[in-house]
Amino acid sequence: MQTSPSTAETYLSLKGIHKRFGGSSGAFVALHNIDLDVRQGELLCFLGPSGCGKTTLLRIIAGLESQSAGTIRQGGRDISTLPPMERDYGIVFQSYALFPNLTVADNVAYGLVNRRMPRDQRRARVDELLTLVGLPERGNQYPAQLSGGQQQRVAIARALATSPGLLLLDEPLSALDARVRVRLRSEIRALQQRLNITTILVTHDQEEALSMADRIVVMNQGAIEQVGTPAQIYQRPATPFAADFVGKTNMLGARVCGDGELHLGGVRMRCAAPPGCCADEDVQVFFRPEDVCVRGIEQHGPNVLEATVDKIEFLGAFSRLTLRLPDAASGALYADLSLNDLHELRPNTGDLLRLAIPADRIRIFRHACA
Repeated sequence: MQTSPSTAETYLSLKGIHKRFGGSSGAFVALHNIDLDVRQGELLCFLGPSGCGKTTLLRIIAGLESQSAGTIRQGGRDISTLPPMERDYGIVFQSYALFPNLTVADNVAYGLVNRRMPRDQRRARVDELLTLVGLPERGNQYPAQLSGGQQQRVAIARALATSPGLLLLDEPLSALDARVRVRLRSEIRALQQRLNITTILVTHDQEEALSMADRIVVMNQGAIEQVGTPAQIYQRPATPFAADFVGKTNMLGARVCGDGELHLGGVRMRCAAPPGCCADEDVQVFFRPEDVCVRGIEQHGPNVLEATVDKIEFLGAFSRLTLRLPDAASGALYADLSLNDLHELRPNTGDLLRLAIPADRIRIFRHACA
């Protein structure tokens, strides 16, 4: 029986990983004491904005960059100071990095040749991998004769050729157009699950991370903000940065009135306040645009607000409304309305709209946490 990634043992362990650039003076710190365990067979995603340290961390795992401090253990073996060729991984880069003068088959076989695998075994392995990635008839072609998506499949086959214990994917889909990207990410995920290979994916694409990963590591300024499943990251962000970076967010200023109550948009709202919040403390209130209820709202019901419609954006399956609360200091509020909501309410710019925010969807961040 295959082990679920959520219950699997640790395969890769990072302890106290620190990276400085700029010599002994430490002019720039790229990573701050990273502690992370990667489970056997899971797909873990490093997600964050450009410059947050995610690619540097991947390169340190691969041995392409050396850490200033900290240890790395893979499969129980300390690989902290090993060169790349002595580490057990395959890697796929954003640029594919295929050899243009070699055929597809020879690109896939490159690592096997270096390991002196017999020719017949090598040919059988290449055929197996090209079939696995859906390119069984392309072995005699050259990279320039393939589409971007096909080249990326070849790069994945080459990374898997030596049957590594770890697969590293460095923004592998960012050079592809949107439709190919969506199709290929589902193919990569299905392949990873079929092979049960421990995989680390680096991306700045939130949708890619949410759709592919077993767990997401949200990174910011060289540190880990939160580690969790896609649902945990999206629904229960641990910090204001994690809340604001992943998905569309309402992040409004409010003031605590008392235990379980706050003042937002001129209205007292019920919610679960975090421990330590004091009366009259200024806080940030988080909830998603799809959490906002707009149908069947009673005027004196719980957590009911009235807001003015400033803007309506049609986004296909739903429309996003930008709303203005009476208390201008609270900030703009966003609500996602389904087509049924739009058909029933028929809102226009300038309309006053009554809405409600369920107490269990509201999350409070104290300013000290920002």
